[in-house]
Amino acid sequence: MATVGFLHTAHAHVRAFRDLLNARDDTVADRHLVDTGLLTAARTHGVDSVRPAVEDRLRRLVGEGADVVVCTCSEVGPTAKAVGAGMGLRVVRVDRPMAEAAVLAGRRIAVVSSLEGAAATVLPLLRECAQATGRDVELVEVRCPETWPSFASGDVLTYAAGVAEAVRAGVRSLDPPVDVVVLAQASMVDAAPLLRDLHLPVLTSPRLAIEAAVELVVPVPR
Repeated sequence: MATVGFLHTAHAHVRAFRDLLNARDDTVADRHLVDTGLLTAARTHGVDSVRPAVEDRLRRLVGEGADVVVCTCSEVGPTAKAVGAGMGLRVVRVDRPMAEAAVLAGRRIAVVSSLEGAAATVLPLLRECAQATGRDVELVEVRCPETWPSFASGDVLTYAAGVAEAVRAGVRSLDPPVDVVVLAQASMVDAAPLLRDLHLPVLTSPRLAIEAAVELVVPVPR
């Protein structure tokens, strides 16, 4: 059986990604490893400091049968991708499929983040994807750091509502308007349904990352 492993930095992601994977393809097994200390260490000491720990966690997931691993933390993702390449392991950065979709969806992109490190990771990724596809994009930041403590404490409903409120206020004040909204962190996924009134594409990373992972492990019928 094909197996997708997940490296998380928050327990709340386990159920969300498991449900998305089951909805996409219930024949694919899942393995989850949560290490909340990775994000704290990366933010305190820099992402290079977590490379040994990331390699250990990836090897544990491989030991549990993972054929591919999705790193669901945007800040740790680049490190996990690089470490995985050195191991011969396919690692999907949770934010890359979203970034690739965003640059195809419009030129003027609102990028929403509640953590400075997430913005610092996703913004260059969007520029990289735009360059790779020959697109000219303009990135507009919408930051809502005041919402993060709710997620960190496990109050995902308050967090989602706070993110949605910040996005709505930020996006509606922009002139000229944006073409697409990118919720830079996987933690923001529950804010997307609250933003239907914007009448804009609102992209989140979890579903698109699941699509990319499943395509790597499930053969395409011929």
